[in-house]
Amino acid sequence: MIHINKFSIKINAFIVSILAILFFAACNGNEINEDVTPPDIVTNISYRATSGGAVLYFTAPADDDLLYVKASYRNSLGNDVFKVSSRYCDSIEIDGFVDELPHEITLTAIDNNKNESESVKLSVTPLKSYIYAIRDSMTLAVDFGGVRLKWNERFNPNGKQVFIYLYYENGSKIEERILSSADTTGNIPVFGLDSIPYNFYAAVEDFNGNKTDTVGKGTYKPLFEQTIDKSTWTVLQSLSVDGDKYEGSLKAFFDDEIDTKNSNTDNSYFIIDRADNGGQLNFPLNIVIDLNKSVVINRFKVWQRAFWYLNDDQNGVSDDYYYYQESNMRSFEIYVSNDLISWTDLGSFDIGDPKDSEGNVPVAKIQEAIDGHEFVLESASPAFRYLKFAILSNYGSEIYVYGSEITLYGLDNQ
Repeated sequence: MIHINKFSIKINAFIVSILAILFFAACNGNEINEDVTPPDIVTNISYRATSGGAVLYFTAPADDDLLYVKASYRNSLGNDVFKVSSRYCDSIEIDGFVDELPHEITLTAIDNNKNESESVKLSVTPLKSYIYAIRDSMTLAVDFGGVRLKWNERFNPNGKQVFIYLYYENGSKIEERILSSADTTGNIPVFGLDSIPYNFYAAVEDFNGNKTDTVGKGTYKPLFEQTIDKSTWTVLQSLSVDGDKYEGSLKAFFDDEIDTKNSNTDNSYFIIDRADNGGQLNFPLNIVIDLNKSVVINRFKVWQRAFWYLNDDQNGVSDDYYYYQESNMRSFEIYVSNDLISWTDLGSFDIGDPKDSEGNVPVAKIQEAIDGHEFVLESASPAFRYLKFAILSNYGSEIYVYGSEITLYGLDNQ
C-alpha cells in the first residue's frame, strides 16, 4: 500500500502557488524588488539666453538607468510646459517667452522606473523674442501684382517658425493674409493685389501662440501684373529636344490648353521619347522658346500631364489622374536670354513627390496639380526674349517625359 502524506501535498501545492505568482508577476513586469531609488540631481547648470528663450547646459547624473532630464516652466501665456533631453545630451532648449524678465526653470532627472530626482531650480532671463525683432525689422517691397515681406537673417538666425498676419486696406475694407515661414531670411510674396495704393499692417506670432500687437508698415502700390500672352511663341526646334511623339507636341506646352484626365482628344501635352533623342533620356532635356517679344516675369506655373490610359472598359479613360506618375516631368531649371548666347539662370525648381509608401497622393496635391504648380522667383527677371526650360528629372521612367503647359506672369511687350 502506498502511503500518501497529505501535509506534504499541501506544502508542495503552496510552493507551486508561490512560484506561479512570482512567474506571472515577472511576466507582467511587476518585479518584487522594483527599483525605487531616485537618480542623483542635475549639476553644473548654466544657460545661454536666446531670443524668446534659453539653452540650458548641465551635467546629467551618472545613474545607469537614467532615462531623461526634464526642464519644467511656465511660458508667457501662463501655460505650464516642459522640454526634455535624453541621457546622452547635456542641454535643453526652452522657448515661449516674449519678455526680458527672469523666469524660474525646474530641472529634474527621471529614470526608467519613473523615479524622479530632487528638483534643481534656476532663474533664466531670455532676450526679447524674435517675433518682435521680425515685426519691427520687416520691410515691404512692391512686386508685380503684390508685395514681398522681407527681414534680415540676424532676426531669426535659427529659423524659428513664425506666422505673419498681414493686413491691407484701400478705403474702408481691410483684408487679411496669414503667412507662415521658418526661413532665416524672410522673402514672402503676397500676390493677387490690384495696382492701387494699400495701407499695410503686420503682426507676428510664434509657434507657441505668443503674438505681437499690430503695427503699420507703410503704403505701397503693387506693380501692374499681366499673364504673358503666348500667341507669338514658337519652338526653336534646332535647340530643343524632340517632343513630338504620337499625339504629343512641344507647341502644346504653350497652347493655353491644359490637359485633363477625362479626354485624350485635346492632345495638350508633349511626349519626349528616348527613341527619338539618341536612345536615352540625357537630362537636361531642353525646350527653347522664342517669345518673339521682350517680357519681364516674376512667377510662373507649370502643369503635368493629367490623362492616363488605364481602363479599357471606359475607352481608355482612367478614374485617376496621371499626376506624379513615372513619365511626368518633375524638376527643371529656367534660363532666359536675348541673344541665345548669354543665358541668365532664374533658378532650379522641383514639383516634388507627395506619394506615400503605397503610391497614394493627397487630395490637396491633386488639386495643386490641377491648378498648376506655381513657382515664384527670388526677384523679377531681366527683360528677355528667349526662354529655356531645362527638364532635369521625371518620376522614374527611362523612356518618356510628359508635360502639359507653362504660363508666365509679369509685364508683357517690354
